[in-house]
Parts: sequence; structure tokens; C-alpha cells
Amino acid sequence: MLDHTLKSDVTARRLEVITETGRRRWFSKDDKARIVEETLVPGAVVSEIARRHGLTPQQVFTWRRQARRQPAPMADDPQFVPAVVDAMAPVAV
Repeated sequence: MLDHTLKSDVTARRLEVITETGRRRWFSKDDKARIVEETLVPGAVVSEIARRHGLTPQQVFTWRRQARRQPAPMADDPQFVPAVVDAMAPVAV
């Protein structure tokens, strides 16, 4: 018969019960862009930058990939251009 009990000379003096998973952090688009820009500097190490901001390198690489997929809007480009159509005036003969 198998004995599934753990035997040890050390007794547990402290028991920690985790009741919450914590709250999810939220970063604005500007914060994400700033962190991604830090990684684009020559010689920058993504893992060091991620650690400094309390992130995982995988999260920073995901943000970089997302930034590459979405072209940044140019400040000079209008987002909407209205079209105006004039009726053709009759030609005088």
C-alpha cells in the first residue's frame, strides 16, 4: 500500500492564503507607445525595459508587433475630407 503523506522534521509555522488574483494593470496608448519607443533605441534590451516598467518581455514584444501592424496617422493628413459636387451650369450659346 502507498503512503501519500509527506513526512518532514520541519513544521509549518506560517500559512499564506491568497484570496485575490490582484487587479489587471491598464496602460494608455501613449504609455505603450513610450515604452515601445524605448525598445527601438539602438542597444536597448527589451527585458531590461520590461522589468523597469513591471512588465514581461512578451508583453512588450506584443505591443511592438501591434505597433508595426497599425500605421501611425500623420499629423498633417486630414482624417476626413468633405466632397463638394457642383451641378454643371448650362453652357450659354
